[in-house]
Amino acid sequence: MTVETVLVTGASSGIGLHLAHRFAAEGHPLFLVAPEETELDEVAWTIQQRHAVEVTPIAADLEDRDSFEAISHALSGRTVDILVNNAGHGFRGNYADVPLATHLSMLRLNVEAVLRMTSLILPAMVARGSGRLLNTASIAGFEPGPTMSVYHASKAFVLSWSEAIATELEGSGVTVTALCPGPTDTDFFPKGDIGESVAFQKGHLMDPEEVADEGYRALMKGERIVVPGAVNKALVFSRRFMSEHAQSKLNQKMYEDVDTHRRDRGDKESTPGTR
Repeated sequence: MTVETVLVTGASSGIGLHLAHRFAAEGHPLFLVAPEETELDEVAWTIQQRHAVEVTPIAADLEDRDSFEAISHALSGRTVDILVNNAGHGFRGNYADVPLATHLSMLRLNVEAVLRMTSLILPAMVARGSGRLLNTASIAGFEPGPTMSVYHASKAFVLSWSEAIATELEGSGVTVTALCPGPTDTDFFPKGDIGESVAFQKGHLMDPEEVADEGYRALMKGERIVVPGAVNKALVFSRRFMSEHAQSKLNQKMYEDVDTHRRDRGDKESTPGTR
């Protein structure tokens, strides 16, 4: 049986890094995509040494449209059996107070890059009659998020789009899975100026390795949506009974800062082990 080759974006840290390790542990050859070449090369070397699989790093900034031509060239006609669209970022602030460039940056990475990567890889999957897509969405995609409005909207897009194309691809041999984690213990929070928030300081944060494991299992089973963790599952379910306004107000409070003396966590550093 041929082992499926995997391409993971956002592979140098956090959930993406742990997904890469999980695929490698199962013997999958990897293409890893992330913007920082030195960091990515180190990650690729570590995974290759630890799991004895072929790992090809592709340093590319997915906010740059020209990077997709470079990725296509780097693949050089090689088959990608599993595409993991994981790269993404967020930023906190009232919409009117945040520069338009920041909002557009989120949309380029969280939405446009996902579409471009999928358009690069999916047609060949359909032609072969086999393939898997794993798209990292979020429980944020189920509800509005004041002060994180564009991030929530971008993840709602990824979730809705994933479900739609999963239906379009029924019978094609290609499956689509949306991974919807809740707050996860990565550097997503400090990078997005959310490290002092209630969500990070007081919330139940999942381990990114645990999130990656649940995403891997759901993908290989062909599940459409996976929400890792009992707390996150209960949260998503319970909010079905809340009005949109109530959901918005609850999320707004979750993104408010915690007083210094009440903080449970320090900001995580931006290291290869986090996202």
